[in-house]
Amino acid sequence: MNIVIKTENLTFHYPSGEEAEPRNILSDLNLEVEEGTFVAVIGRNGSGKSTLARHFNGILLPSGGSVTAFGMDTRDEEKLLDIRRSVGMVFQNPDNQIVSNVVEEDVAFAPENLGVPPEEIRVRVDEALNMVGMYDYHDRAPHLLSGGQKQRIAIAGVLAMRPKCVVFDEPTAMLDPVGRLEIMSIIDALCRENGTTVVLITHHMSEAAMADRIVVINEGRIAMDGTPREIFSKVGELDTLGLEVPATTLLLNELRDRGFDVGTDALSVDECADEIAAALKK
Repeated sequence: MNIVIKTENLTFHYPSGEEAEPRNILSDLNLEVEEGTFVAVIGRNGSGKSTLARHFNGILLPSGGSVTAFGMDTRDEEKLLDIRRSVGMVFQNPDNQIVSNVVEEDVAFAPENLGVPPEEIRVRVDEALNMVGMYDYHDRAPHLLSGGQKQRIAIAGVLAMRPKCVVFDEPTAMLDPVGRLEIMSIIDALCRENGTTVVLITHHMSEAAMADRIVVINEGRIAMDGTPREIFSKVGELDTLGLEVPATTLLLNELRDRGFDVGTDALSVDECADEIAAALKK
């Protein structure tokens, strides 16, 4: 399978004063993201996960090591526009990405700046708004929309560029539970139905459980890497890293500790219910 994003010995630190030694936010980090996969990156606050995400399309550049996106080095200024065409970025606060007073104009902003012909922009805007379920709001003012609707518009603006990979940096952090579910449904469909590579930075374990793979970042390094079932089965290790597990996993572990013969790798509510029902029949 093709490698979409690759970091090799990635080290990063922000500039510091002359008297202070710079503190590494990322240290010798090696990661490969395969095409068409859904990868979740988790870690406690300050672990470096959002800093890592900003390296994937050249918002931040390495202090050491390298980052390549679709084979292009992010430090190559001549490749930066091509990188950002290929790797889109959605942030947690949609207000920081919305730039126009009309929804469809906002979604058209990025492709216009990429020099896409007007007739093609019209097609892309309609397509992107339909993908996020917001076409009926195309002539509305973004500031009158709910937080979840604004985030959908921000996502549509990125999708209108037709990137091969989209990086979501805690896109549901400012949303209520309903808004979170709506956005996660869009993200999941983007990968499963459209084949887009997705990298999701999140602190919600239930969101990470939807991914194909979870990468756990701790103090700027990869602490764990595996499937959701593999990662969330290591309750003690995650606790040491200051991370929780999905409520379903926590419940099954508590039942097992109390003597019930249940497995502990069920992630969804339905799987958890089936596991408990099977244990009660024993």
